[in-house]
Amino acid sequence: MRTQFIVHPDEISIERIDSLKSAGITCLGIHPVGGKNAYKTLEDLVSLLKTDEFRALLDYAENNGIEIEYELHAMGYLMPKNLFSSNPEYFREDKDGSRNADYNFCISNKKAMDLVCENAVTLAQNLYNSSNNYYFWTDDGRDVFCHCDKCKNISPSNQALTITNAIARALKKHNKNAKCAYLAYMATITPPTIKKEDNVFLEYAPFEKYTAKGENAPFLIEQEQKMLTPLLDYFSKEDAKVLEYWYDNSLYSSWKKPPKKFTLDENQMQKDVNFYKQKGFSYISTFGCYLGKDYEELYGKTDLTPFATTTKD
Repeated sequence: MRTQFIVHPDEISIERIDSLKSAGITCLGIHPVGGKNAYKTLEDLVSLLKTDEFRALLDYAENNGIEIEYELHAMGYLMPKNLFSSNPEYFREDKDGSRNADYNFCISNKKAMDLVCENAVTLAQNLYNSSNNYYFWTDDGRDVFCHCDKCKNISPSNQALTITNAIARALKKHNKNAKCAYLAYMATITPPTIKKEDNVFLEYAPFEKYTAKGENAPFLIEQEQKMLTPLLDYFSKEDAKVLEYWYDNSLYSSWKKPPKKFTLDENQMQKDVNFYKQKGFSYISTFGCYLGKDYEELYGKTDLTPFATTTKD
């Protein structure tokens, strides 16, 4: 069983890496803050990756047997928003018929797709010590895809896979071992219906389970779980990965600092892990944000061994 613990870049330290190694967790995931400003936090990460100090931390992780992967809401970075004034046709059309640079881009525009793929290759080359798994997710939100005449009848899942396929092809030209994740999450939880590239794998993130509210919440949560079997049938179990939220104190703190005190629900985590193992997953990860030094100064260190122990074969 491969295991991954995902944190924000500023939460990475020698102590965090030592805690991963001690717990037996095999991979450190690096996740710039998502949301509407994800492109800015990704810009900050790319700059940080050029510094000797941060690279030394990642070298320390690698030298201690910890893999590095980068989990990124990347579209706002791959399609630069400053191009909107000169090339509005590159960007998505919303439901009201207006082009804007808020989320993703128009997947039917070949020049836009080519630019995204070109930038994805450059980004991959800048991800220091990265594994061959790449996570260039679409933008964070529910209604974030294009509604132009050419795109409006293409489902969110098929739009997301069209982007993932194109990036996967581009990355493979430069790295024959490159693989690219399709993020099944919110609007893309329904399996696509178009053919996937051979180097695309499933990443299943049950976000609704934790965040759905209101009268539609039971439906959204039930749909999310019901989609897992058809997703695995479509993508196959090989390389399939779970992206969970058991340790995600950013979620439990409503994405606001200072962080709240975190309490792990070990019983629920054990039930979930048993379920995922039965489904055939061999790679399980969890967000672990808002548990860095600022958290430790308030509440002390968080024990990571329950996650590692629960997920052991």
